[in-house]
Amino acid sequence: KSRSLIGSAVAGGVKHFIFSSTAATYGIPDESPVRENMPTVPINPYGMSKLMTEAMLKDVAFAHPMNYCALRYFNVAGADPEGRSGQSTAGATHLIKVAVEAATGKRESVAVFGTDYATPDGTGVRDYIHVSDLAAAHIHALETLIADPATSHIMNCGYGRGFSVLEVLDAVDRVTNQTIVRKLEPRRAGDPDALIADNSRILATTPWKPRLADLDTIVAHALAWEVQLTQRK
Repeated sequence: KSRSLIGSAVAGGVKHFIFSSTAATYGIPDESPVRENMPTVPINPYGMSKLMTEAMLKDVAFAHPMNYCALRYFNVAGADPEGRSGQSTAGATHLIKVAVEAATGKRESVAVFGTDYATPDGTGVRDYIHVSDLAAAHIHALETLIADPATSHIMNCGYGRGFSVLEVLDAVDRVTNQTIVRKLEPRRAGDPDALIADNSRILATTPWKPRLADLDTIVAHALAWEVQLTQRK
C-alpha cells in the first residue's frame, strides 16, 4: 500500500512527501538517547514495514523530483487541547491511553510489564510527545522540504526526556486525584529498558520547539478526551 501511494504521488507530480515513521525502526538500541544515524534493526513487522517504506522513499527521491521527510515518532500521547480530536482506538495498548481508561472506569487496572529493567525504578522508560507538538512538527517539516527541494530528511520526534511506567501512572494519579490499581506482570519480549529520542536534528533543521512538553499536561489532555468519549456514549 505504501508503494502504491508513493507511486501515485510520483504520477500525480507531488513534490514533497512526509512519512509517519517510528522509533520502532531502531529495534532495541545499544544506547539512549537514540540518534537518527544509529543502526536500524527492527524486531517486529511494524518497525520493519516502516523501514522498508523509508527505503522506498529514499530511492524515489533519488530517481524523481520529490523530496521527503521521515518523522520517526516516539510515544505519541495526549489529545488536542481544545478537545477536537484524540485517540479513539478500541483495545489500545498505549500506556497513557490505558491509564486514563482505567481512571474513567473502563478498565479495572493497568498492567505494569516488568519491574527489573536497568532504570531508576525498574520499569521501562519512554519518551512521550504531545500529539499537538507532533502536528506542529509536520508543518515545520513541510516548510523545510519546500525551502530546499533537493534535500530529504529523517528526524526523530520526541522531547529527549523519558518517563518510566510508574512515573506515568503517578502522573495519572496526580491529575485525577485517585489511585489506579496497578498489576505487576512479567516482561514482554522485545521491550528495551529505555527508548528516548535525541531530538537535536529536528531542533537544528526546523524552527520546531516543543510547547507542551509536560507529562501532567499530556495526561490531563488525554484524560479530558477520554471523559468526552465516555459522555458521547
